[in-house]
Amino acid sequence: MSIARSHLTRVLHLAVLLTVVDQLLTSLVMERPLPGEDPDWPFALHQQVGLVGLGVLMLFWLWMLIRDERETPLQQLFPWFSAERLADVAADIRAIVRALAALRAPPPHLDALSSAVHGLGLLLATFLAMSGAVWFALFTGTPYGRILLMAHKLAGNVMWAYLIAHASAALLHQARGDRIFARMFWVRRRRRTHTAPAE
Repeated sequence: MSIARSHLTRVLHLAVLLTVVDQLLTSLVMERPLPGEDPDWPFALHQQVGLVGLGVLMLFWLWMLIRDERETPLQQLFPWFSAERLADVAADIRAIVRALAALRAPPPHLDALSSAVHGLGLLLATFLAMSGAVWFALFTGTPYGRILLMAHKLAGNVMWAYLIAHASAALLHQARGDRIFARMFWVRRRRRTHTAPAE
């Protein structure tokens, strides 16, 4: 089954992706300033883009509540409280295991598993943005702040693994001809025009 995606959904998805990539990359080179010190530019950029990312994520959550019913519903993104939807996710996982055991490529359409994975990524990105913002606004330099910062860093490591796995799956789909990047970034294949040969 193909899921319809509006322009706004694609724009918000891309904005979340760009902010997550920025946060992960700047976290590799930034240094947290000591009390009274001015932050270096990677740390300042990490903070500023993180706050922008939190705003983007809040817009994304709001949009998911009111968007067209033809798009992926919240229940499919977060199937953990529905036995029927969990069964669909389990069926997709079994299909992947059977394909790998037979040395075949996984089936092209695994909507239940794909949606659930997207939901987990959205929750992870939201936790990262909110924990960073709360630490920055309320708990900098406090014992609670250190605990929150440890959780933030741990979630960042999980996001690295998620992003690598997510990108690898997208590349695999593209390689097998699913044209996933065309659907994501509005790239359309040009139609060939047949002209009659000159006489």
